[in-house]
Amino acid sequence: MALTYHPARGSIVTVRFEPGFLPPEMVKRRLAIVLSPAIRSRPGLCTVVPLSTTPPEKQMPYHCTYTVPFEMPKGWGNIERWVKGDMVTTVGWHRIDLLSLGKDKAGRRRYQTEAIDTDSFTKIKRCVLHGLGFSPLTKHL
Repeated sequence: MALTYHPARGSIVTVRFEPGFLPPEMVKRRLAIVLSPAIRSRPGLCTVVPLSTTPPEKQMPYHCTYTVPFEMPKGWGNIERWVKGDMVTTVGWHRIDLLSLGKDKAGRRRYQTEAIDTDSFTKIKRCVLHGLGFSPLTKHL
C-alpha cells in the first residue's frame, strides 16, 4: 500500500518505478534509500537512491556496497546490494511502500521502519555526490 507521508531519511523502502519510467531509467520495483527530509514546499515527493543486487560492470566512485543489517522481508534477503549513486530520483509517495514484515501474534501488520546507521548513510551520500558530479563536496562529509 502506498505511503501517505514522507518516510524518514535513511529508511529503506520499495519503490515502483513502473509505469511511467522508460529504459535506461529504472523500470521495476526495487529497494531504495530515502535521501531527502520532508520538505514543506514539495508535499508528496521524496528523493531516493536505488539499490541493486547486480554489481556494476565497472565500479565507479558513485557505486558502493551496502548490506542491510536489520530484518528484511522474505524475498528481499539481507544480501549485499549496490548503491546506484548515479540514479538518484525524486518520486511521488504513491510509488513508495514500507517493507512489510508480515503480521505479529495479534494479527497487526509489521513494517521495517528502522533507518540505516549514520556511517553507512554518510558513505551513501558520498556515492550520490560523485554521481551528481559534486565529488569535491565529499571532503565535507
